[in-house]
Formats: sequence, C-alpha cells, structure tokens
Amino acid sequence: MSFNPLAEKGIAIDNQLRNWSELNVEPFNKHEVDPYTRTRIITMNGIEVESIFFSHQFARHTADLDIRKHLAMTRRIEQQQQKAVNWLLPGNESTLEVTIGYEQVAVDLTAFLARHEPDPYLKQAFEFGLLEDFDHLYRYANLLEMTEGKKAEEITGRLTEITPGRPTIAEHRHPYDEVRRPSDRHQADPLSLLHVLTLVASEQQTMNFYMNVGNRPMSPLARGLYLEIAQIEEQHVTHYESLLDPTASWFEMEVMHQYNECYLYYSFMQQESDPRIKQIWELHLNMELEHLRLACDLLRKHEKRDPEEFLPKALPEVMKFEDNKDYVRQVLANQVNLTSLETEFVPVEQLPKDARYFDYQQTVNAGGVPSEQVIEEHKRQIGYDYRSETNGANPLVGASR
Repeated sequence: MSFNPLAEKGIAIDNQLRNWSELNVEPFNKHEVDPYTRTRIITMNGIEVESIFFSHQFARHTADLDIRKHLAMTRRIEQQQQKAVNWLLPGNESTLEVTIGYEQVAVDLTAFLARHEPDPYLKQAFEFGLLEDFDHLYRYANLLEMTEGKKAEEITGRLTEITPGRPTIAEHRHPYDEVRRPSDRHQADPLSLLHVLTLVASEQQTMNFYMNVGNRPMSPLARGLYLEIAQIEEQHVTHYESLLDPTASWFEMEVMHQYNECYLYYSFMQQESDPRIKQIWELHLNMELEHLRLACDLLRKHEKRDPEEFLPKALPEVMKFEDNKDYVRQVLANQVNLTSLETEFVPVEQLPKDARYFDYQQTVNAGGVPSEQVIEEHKRQIGYDYRSETNGANPLVGASR
C-alpha cells in the first residue's frame, strides 16, 4: 500500500511536547539488540541533528518574526525527538563500540542507497564514499580488539563484513577535489534528492561525533586514528553536500527536510524488530507529518507554490538496513583504485605526475599514518589483523592475510 505523507494527518504541534521522563527513555541492551536496530537509531539521530542545524541556519537568515517563531517551535520538538532517539544508546557501550555502530551505518546505509540510486553520477559518488567508510570500519575494528579485547562482529552481528577497503592512507585528497557537481532538483528523481539529503545528515553526524569524542582515548595511537578518520568525514560531508541543489529556497529545503524525516521514520517503522522502539518511530512519524504540513503551508504562503509540484504522490520504496556484502565486494573489486580530480572520479594511476593529490598526500602523511600504524601494531601484538570475512577472502589481489 502506498503512503503519501501529504495526505496523512499527524499530531497537532501543540500536543507534541513531552516531559523529561518520556524523553529519558530506557536504552537498549547492547548484548541483545539487533545490530540493525542500533544502526537505525544512529541514523535517525543524525537525521534529527541535521534538521535542527538547518532550522537554526534558516532562522539566522530571515527577519520575519512569524517564521522564526514557527522554526523555534518545530525545532524544539525536533530537539526532543533527537534526545529520545539518541538516549536509546546505552551508557555501557564504550566510545569505540559506538564508533563501530557508526561505521556500520556508513557502510550499509550508503550501500543500500547506491544500489537503488537512479542517477549514474550520484551512484558513483555514493560508491566512492562507501569504500572509504568500509575501510574505516576495518581500522576501528582492529583498534577495538587491540585496546579493549572485543570483537567488532559482536556489534555488527556479522551482518557487515570487516576487511580492508580503499586504504584510508589513500583517501586524503586536496579540498578542491572533494567538490562535486550539484544536482538539478527540477530534473532529478525525488528519490535522488532524498538519498543525498540522507547521506549529508549521516556523514555530518559522524563528523560531529568524531569531532567531540576523538580526544577521549588515552592512547596516542587511538587518538591519532580518530584524528585521521575525522578529517575524512569532513571530506565526506563536503563530498555529499556539494551534490545538493544550491538554488533551492529556504522554504523548499525545509519541506524536503521534513519529507525526508517522514520517509525514514516510515521506512524504519516498517522494518523495526523491537516493539518498543517501533512505537517511537511511529510516534515520531506522526509528529513529522504535522511538521511537513506546516512546512508546506509556509511554502504556499511565501512562494505561492504547491509542494505537489516537486514531491512524489507517495513515498518511494522504503529504505532498509540489510545485507549488502556481495554488492560491497563488487564495488571494492572494481573501484578500489579510484580517487577524484575536480568533480570526477578517476583511477589514481591516471593522475598527472604534478597532480595536487600527491603534494597533499606528502604533506599530511609525513611522519607516519595512524590508520596504517593501527594495523601494524595489531599484527605485532596478535600476529595478524582482525577481520570478519563471512563471504570468503577479500576480493583484492594482495589483500589476503
């Protein structure tokens, strides 16, 4: 059955405020949780944070008091939603354990969106970022076993493989080469616009997370790994946000944010295996339906436009967290040697000898590279690197142990 958020009635905005005990939700049990329940929680936390950040920026760029009041009200509800979602993560998960969850999100979310992306350029951009997050999962998994004696597969549930991707050492590129060609929202499939917005929010949240927790470890090697990968997350945010259409108005962007939240809450409600958490997704969906209605009213009032002009008549196929192992292996085998030059993706061996990529590499990688040192130290201590290869050996020549 198709679901059209524009035709559904949500909870009146004045009835959406919750008290502290309602927001201070019971966290999941890290020993019993479905790994994809964790990834849905991490994803929706990032989606809510993006909506909040966008709302603040919108408010800073309008002098209309009524618009600012509207944004303040919906933003307060979004803040409550973010707290209820983020507080589902338990306090007895270490920073590194949470990090493994973040990188599992990055792999399986990006892989699913790439598999279903209709635009060839966007699909390539998604696959490019996928291989880098895939390698980050491998690096952090080795750090986890080495420093905490824990196996990352206990967190990922072996639903996502852990093996080398595009080496993190090769991912460091000049900022100019992270800027992509923007989408044209008038020509793009609405699904593409939702995909890009979702990845912007997800990568931004990972960037924010590492910016805040990367200095928490005691070990200089662990701090160095967070420092290095945090810079890649900055690159990824630039990479994905540059795919957005910069000509969209503030009102249209507000509609798209609210529509995307409806899309994802509806998607995760369909898939959620935990009844208690499924109720949260359903509650937040009904709240977002009202946020979307109000955003559409703003668009009609201030731009004399109907959202039906650019929104689909029903939600697209639901977004799912599911097995992407064979797809990731295929992308890894075919694209591991890609880098970027201006807005395009090219094999690194085809770069001109004077490409700025090599100068940038020489500058940032001078003096040692933490992502390489982590693997070297793991091999020194344990004798081999940590992997979880459920579908056979790594497909890359020379990447076997």
